[in-house]
Formats: sequence, structure tokens, C-alpha cells
Amino acid sequence: MNLVLFGPPGAGKGTQAKLLTDKRGLPQLSTGDMLRAAVAAGSPLGLRVKSILEKGELVPDELVIDIIGQRYDQPDCAHGAVFDGFPRTIPQAEALDTMLAARGKQIDLVLELKVDDAVLLSRVEARIKAGGVLRSDDTPETLKHRLGVYYKNTAPLLDFYRAQGKLRTLDGMAPVGAVTAAVAVILDGPTAG
Repeated sequence: MNLVLFGPPGAGKGTQAKLLTDKRGLPQLSTGDMLRAAVAAGSPLGLRVKSILEKGELVPDELVIDIIGQRYDQPDCAHGAVFDGFPRTIPQAEALDTMLAARGKQIDLVLELKVDDAVLLSRVEARIKAGGVLRSDDTPETLKHRLGVYYKNTAPLLDFYRAQGKLRTLDGMAPVGAVTAAVAVILDGPTAG
């Protein structure tokens, strides 16, 4: 099963991807992780990515798809994967569909974690006040910018996947365990009881 986790920054996609990896053995394919691994490996593809990143530019979709394809061809992806952070645009989704189709595969489900932006902002502010561990981009200003980019570029994917009948929306504001249970119901169906 190939899943895409979808939602704005801070919605809990990474948390749910890790749980799907732990509980179902579906590897989490995070484009950021894959790009860093390619650079660290020093492969020809990694060297191309490194020179692009060093210039502060975005890695072109074709290169990202090549990296995803190489990672997807690893044995642990034989039964599918969880795509985390990709696709972010309709052209990326179309390229991912093409890459998977060449392997006789497809995206089976897209799980949208629906969240309240104001709550996401208050969470960042609470982490700052508590002195918690923050990412370098974990500031209210950065989150507002990332949310703007998400709604402009990525949110149109909802209609793209809805039209394919693959979109399922979950309450991303629920506690982690409740979201995980809702994911299980979608993947396995309701349990008889």
C-alpha cells in the first residue's frame, strides 16, 4: 500500500508516518531525509543535489523523483511506502504517479490531517515559552510563512486526489492515539464489535 500523508506544517504527518512504519512496516519516504542521504552518500545524484542546495535553490522535481525512485526500488518498499512531504504540487503528484506506474504501482490513499492554523501557531508559541526543543524554523513567523506556501501550492492537491477517489480526511487536532486509531479504521475497516 502506498500512502501520502497530507496536511500543513505541524499537523503530525511525521508522527503518523513513523507509527505506520513501526506498526505496518511501511517505510517512511521523507524527501528531506532522502535528499540529505543522497548528499551524504556522495553519489553523482547527491553531488548534483548538493551543488543546488549550496546555491540556496530548490531541487528540481525531476531530481527529487529520481531520488524517490531510487529509494522506492529498495527491498523494504516492496509492499509500499508512506510518502511524507511529497508531493507538494500537482506536477510533483503527476510525476510520482508516472514513476509508480512504471513500476506497476500507484498511490492507494491520501490521508489529510485537518488542523486549525491558530492552534498550530499557539503550539509553537507554547514551545517557545516553555523553552522546549525547537527546530531552526520553529517560530510563529516562519510557521505563518510555511502555512501560506502550503495553502497556495500544496492545498490544490486535495482536489487532485479527491477527483481520484483517494482522499480521506482525519481530525488532525485529535490526540495522537485517536488519529492513529482513525488511520487504522481507514486502512483496515471498522472492527466488528
